[in-house]
Amino acid sequence: MAEQRIAEKNRNTAETRIRLHLNIDGSGKASVDTGIPFFDHMLTLFARHGLFDLELKAEGDLSVDYHHTVEDVGLVLGQVVKSALGEKRGIARYGFFILPMDETLARVALDLSNRPAFVYKVSVPEAMVRDFNIMLVREFFQAFANEAGCNLHIALEYGEEPHHVAEAIFKCFAKALDRATQLDPRLGDAVPTTKGTLSS
Repeated sequence: MAEQRIAEKNRNTAETRIRLHLNIDGSGKASVDTGIPFFDHMLTLFARHGLFDLELKAEGDLSVDYHHTVEDVGLVLGQVVKSALGEKRGIARYGFFILPMDETLARVALDLSNRPAFVYKVSVPEAMVRDFNIMLVREFFQAFANEAGCNLHIALEYGEEPHHVAEAIFKCFAKALDRATQLDPRLGDAVPTTKGTLSS
């Protein structure tokens, strides 16, 4: 059995304090506490549907806004994914998924190329789920793409209910990332590029 790909990061700033532990080769277990219940729900879905084991504790300046916590968790998750994958030997590298959630359909495509790029085409008439503005979802994924070195494209094909939209995006991202990080036995120990490296 291949060695499990695991990484952990502690990040402390004047705005947030985050500890995140991730096992790429997990079974979908999650222990998440950010102080933002809806965000916790989305990250738990991410772990479950990507079959990642995720432990996350975040403390942020929630009395100011949710923005710093959401963005910084995305940043740390990106750093941890990049660290856990190392030189990316044997991985599929590309991931793509289309996922339905009731009336909503989301599409995610990504490339773990170490060349960050982000395209987000999501528009909804109502952005609030209780006190959580799903516009922050964009900030989370922008931070992830930058730090993971990921070319990430997220599109909402259709959908209106903000909870369904956010849930479809997080689940779809989890499935696409799971596919991209899977080991392809045909590659063996090779890095999936003609350049010889996907490292910075």
